[in-house]
Amino acid sequence: MSRPFETGALALAVLLSAALPSRGQEPSDAVVLPELSVSGAAAGSVTVPSVAEQRAALNATVGSVAFVDAASFQDRYANTLRDVLKDTPGVAVQERYGQELRLSVRGSGIARGFHLRGIELLQDGIPFNLADGSGDFYQIDPLALRSVEVYKGGNALTFGATTLGGAINAVTPTAYTAFAPDIVRIDGGSFGTIRENFQASRISGPVDVLVNGTITNADGFRDHETQRTQNFNANLGYQLAPGVETRFYAGIYLTNQKLPGTLSLSDALSNPTLANAAAIAGNQSRKVETERISNRTSFVLDVGKLDVDTWAIHKSLYHPIFQAIDQDGWTYGISPHWAGTFDLGGFRNDTILGLRAFAGQNSALQFANVQGQRGAQTLNALQSASNLEAYGENRFWFLPDVALMTGAKAFSSNRTYSNKGGLAASPNVQFADETYEGVNPKIGLLWQPLPEIQVFGDVTRSRDVPDFGDLVQTNILRTTFVPLQAQRAWTYEAGSRGRIDRLTWDVTLYRADIRDELINFNTALGAAINLPAATFNAPRTRHQGVEAAFGLDLARDLSGVGDRLSLSQIWTHNDFRFVGDPVYGNNRIAGLPQDVLRTVVSYVHPSGFHIAPSVDWVPQGAFADHANTLKVPGYALLNVQAGIDFANGVSLFVDARNLLDARYVSDITVVANAGAVAGGPVAFYPGAGRSVFVGVRAAF
Repeated sequence: MSRPFETGALALAVLLSAALPSRGQEPSDAVVLPELSVSGAAAGSVTVPSVAEQRAALNATVGSVAFVDAASFQDRYANTLRDVLKDTPGVAVQERYGQELRLSVRGSGIARGFHLRGIELLQDGIPFNLADGSGDFYQIDPLALRSVEVYKGGNALTFGATTLGGAINAVTPTAYTAFAPDIVRIDGGSFGTIRENFQASRISGPVDVLVNGTITNADGFRDHETQRTQNFNANLGYQLAPGVETRFYAGIYLTNQKLPGTLSLSDALSNPTLANAAAIAGNQSRKVETERISNRTSFVLDVGKLDVDTWAIHKSLYHPIFQAIDQDGWTYGISPHWAGTFDLGGFRNDTILGLRAFAGQNSALQFANVQGQRGAQTLNALQSASNLEAYGENRFWFLPDVALMTGAKAFSSNRTYSNKGGLAASPNVQFADETYEGVNPKIGLLWQPLPEIQVFGDVTRSRDVPDFGDLVQTNILRTTFVPLQAQRAWTYEAGSRGRIDRLTWDVTLYRADIRDELINFNTALGAAINLPAATFNAPRTRHQGVEAAFGLDLARDLSGVGDRLSLSQIWTHNDFRFVGDPVYGNNRIAGLPQDVLRTVVSYVHPSGFHIAPSVDWVPQGAFADHANTLKVPGYALLNVQAGIDFANGVSLFVDARNLLDARYVSDITVVANAGAVAGGPVAFYPGAGRSVFVGVRAAF
């Protein structure tokens, strides 16, 4: 075991000896949680409302949204956003290795084989994406979350986001909203996994502070997949005056991940633990160091509340793959945001207004990859991005239970690229400057016939501005800037969410008619070379589908003591196609399966015991290519989660996954035409085999 694990285990042993009553103790002598943890679970502060208020604000959105309380994944091995969002319909999170995954909402970035596109990732309402719109998932630590808000598509206008995929806001706890003042946790299991986490928070007069840290070490399911991550989050709040509060956030996120690469389909299904030979030869890896500091200062006004956000992000990336990518950059931003409710002609009116200005520069160097080390330099470039945005949304309740929603966002985004040239592999200087501008409107209706039932419909306009991962492309000859159009779409959706007695539901049907969709495919035809995906604008495409979640309390008081047996069903239906494309006709866009279903049966006993078997089912796998010549097999995974929460704040859990050890493909690096690749493409990520994780958490 590593030294951090030994230290954490010792700390946990001391903690357990203090938290658990000894043989001579009466139960009444056990440690009592301070009053802080009791009040903190219910009340928030000016900068960060309570969890109940967060949920209520999200559910006031006219459109499809989802709320995830972090309490729902405390008793399982939640290591990535897949573990956080797998019960959210419409959100596709496909694992590759370690923390690397494909995150897509309504097909955003559907065929992109790396990082994030078309979704704005925020933490505490403040952007995590870099200035060009690109983003990573590694900085979001599931053990440092209090809730997650998912705003699909144009419904993210409340943050100023109007991309096809929308926005995901990861909300960290404060001393007011934390589960407990102090938390220590350790878990681990299959594939050499060990994870240690601590959290501490305090309130002293007008000051509150919370710190959270997580260290994860894992060998990985596959060869050459060793991972080490270290995440630190902290926030400090200060009440300047009644109704005025400022809160500083700080984060340090370190990721060191070996890359196993992709496999052929036969190897992915028969030898899934193998690593790609090129990945081993090049010692391919990803080392990311990110530091983030931000501030929110909030003012409660006579009407509504004003939040002023500022942030700065520094990111350093060393990423030896086909070449050794070496990047270092900064992003800065400021965003005032006002939301309020007032009377307008005798009718209730809810208004949101905001501005955002953010920019950044990134030094982009590339070198020949010599077994993971820098060889001869092949690129010396500077990437600059800037954005100016103004947005607003209004809900006018012209009837007591019906609101008309209107909104719009105006933006101007600039992307400037400077290749300084002078290198053998890149001798020519290249300069490019592209500006993208537009207005994205939104209109909709919300009907709330009962307090717990809503029906909605809306039409939104989205634009996805290409990031430098799209605009700067590398082929065998050189790296060059490729001017692309912004992706534009009109999305139509209708749905309902609510509760009637024991039944809950959240169902949305949507259709997005897209122009100039940013589509990717892998340009590498063989196993030895793994070039980044080429990106092009598809003239016309269509994304449509169903996002459905149902919950039903099957039985209560089975043992006469307040226990409950529940069933939940999640269904995401994806129909993503080219429309009259000159090359692909009306083929399906490759990358995501047509249907994804998840069924969970859960039993909860008031003693603290809980168990939840589940089945993840993909009836038919996704196409691997836009030509639709190759489709991966479907699969079903059987999982079981169980645990017990003791009254003294100690919890134990076990999380068993893929119990039948199914062989399946979890994700694909899309190619143009698999039938044209001799021997088949090397483009598949095998899913992890049978695994078991156990953990213990103590809150005090």
